[in-house]
Amino acid sequence: MALDNLVSVLDRFGARTADLVKTTVFVVGNRNDLVAVWDLVASRLAPSRPPSTLLGVSALGYEGQLVEIEGIAALPDSRNSDEVFSNT
Repeated sequence: MALDNLVSVLDRFGARTADLVKTTVFVVGNRNDLVAVWDLVASRLAPSRPPSTLLGVSALGYEGQLVEIEGIAALPDSRNSDEVFSNT
C-alpha cells in the first residue's frame, strides 16, 4: 500500500518512479522484514535505483502501520513546480 501511494502521488504530478532522486523506507520489524520490504521496493522501482535509506524503527505514526516510504522526485520540467505536496 505504501508503494501504491507513492506511485499514485508521483503520477498525480506527472512524475514516474524514474524521477525519484531519493527514497527513505521505514520498517517496523526484524531484519528479515527489512530485507523483504527492501526487495519489494527495489523490484517495484526497477529499473530505477535512486539512492535510498532503509531504517528499522520500533513504531510508526498510525496504529498497525508497518511501513512508511518517503520519496523525493525531480520533475524534468516546470510541471507543477509551484505546488508542494506531501503524502504518507
